[in-house]
Amino acid sequence: MVQQQSLQARIFVVFQNLGTLGLLALAFPFNCTVVIASLLWNFFSRPFSKQVVLTENPQNILIGGGKMTKTLQLARSFRAAGHRVILFDIHKYWSSGYRFSNAVADFYTVPDPHEDKDGYTEALRAIAKKENIDFFVPVGIFAFSYFDSQRQPVLSGCCESFHFDADTMKMLDNKFTFAEKARELSLSVPKTFLITDSEQVLKFDFTNEKCKYILKSIAYDSVFRLDLTKLPMESLEQMAVHVRSMPISQDNPWILQEFIPGIEYCTHSTVRNGELTVYCCCESSAFQVNYENADKPEIKQWVTHFVKQLQLTGQISFDFIQAADGTIYAIECNPRTHSAITMFYNHPSLADAYLRVPHLASLPLQPLPNSKPTYWLYHEVWRLNEIRSLKQLQTWLKNIWRGKDAIFDINDPLPFLMVHHWQIPLMLVHNLRKLKGWVRIDFNIGKLVQLGGD
Repeated sequence: MVQQQSLQARIFVVFQNLGTLGLLALAFPFNCTVVIASLLWNFFSRPFSKQVVLTENPQNILIGGGKMTKTLQLARSFRAAGHRVILFDIHKYWSSGYRFSNAVADFYTVPDPHEDKDGYTEALRAIAKKENIDFFVPVGIFAFSYFDSQRQPVLSGCCESFHFDADTMKMLDNKFTFAEKARELSLSVPKTFLITDSEQVLKFDFTNEKCKYILKSIAYDSVFRLDLTKLPMESLEQMAVHVRSMPISQDNPWILQEFIPGIEYCTHSTVRNGELTVYCCCESSAFQVNYENADKPEIKQWVTHFVKQLQLTGQISFDFIQAADGTIYAIECNPRTHSAITMFYNHPSLADAYLRVPHLASLPLQPLPNSKPTYWLYHEVWRLNEIRSLKQLQTWLKNIWRGKDAIFDINDPLPFLMVHHWQIPLMLVHNLRKLKGWVRIDFNIGKLVQLGGD
């Protein structure tokens, strides 16, 4: 019976990967035509383009996290301002489609810092030295792999590194210690309890609680982060099965957090010495792939107070819930770039705000009034199978019409082709060879989401 189940699983994995490769192959001619047309348009229109006044002090910018759309957006913004941009990622993501962007001068791969910390540090320092890097922006896992074995910035002494110190990073990244710090600053957060053993949840007294609770992994988990099962469940036996299935331990602590009904929002903030230089806010969801700027002064006030009190310098993202009575609660903090940065695709001053160029008088920068909501076309196409009514279809079409794909840019079209028809297909082929399945494809982050993956 075990062998039969194993065979069925293998057959599913083969069809899952081959089927997806087939669908991407069907889309390839259409996308290729659009990209080639864009390249020809750029070639013939270049002599008639306006001359752009670039920065008087061009710098060499190093950005870590070369497989992600938010990295592409930063690269484009720095390049548009006249800077030279270098991307890197770990060896696993050598096929990044963003290395083909005309905003990227060069692309490198380095050892996985979780497997070879010293090798990662040495490789990164070699890149900084070779490319004469002036400014380093870590994105994604590189926000967590920012420090060497002595807890010093990996590029200390090589260039300016735009990030928090080790202790601040550790506090912000831990959902429990972040909640404790916010409460210490008299800022609103849900009730949050540290959980190191599943039995703590089963013994928790829910009797007098007004709201349900949810479990969250403190360590980033691309799969369990989508599990929003409300506790307590209908029966203790049912809850015991669910809770004991979670990989909770002393070495892998979770939190039990009050689930406050309301509207969820997410924010991105770029900060220097406690001052917001870039800020945006938008409605959120568990699997966030749509961004539209929202004016929520109370959320901005919360963020402003938090970063000012801690005198932060770096990039920080928050998730909020606004309850029915209007109260906002910060439910977690991610000390790294948020994909909502894609809303700044047409802002001419984003790079200056990161570098804190003196001429910027009005801060923080926010998305321009004519900035369109951003989406990922392949995620939107996938959502077509969830449409069950004409009204849902009309809403879908409206979102596509009034928005902008976060990857495609008529002046830089190759990443759109290469992410969908090079980067992701090569990952699928690798999984097919290894007979590995996946939970979903995240075109935003540029990877296959898998159980136990990064």
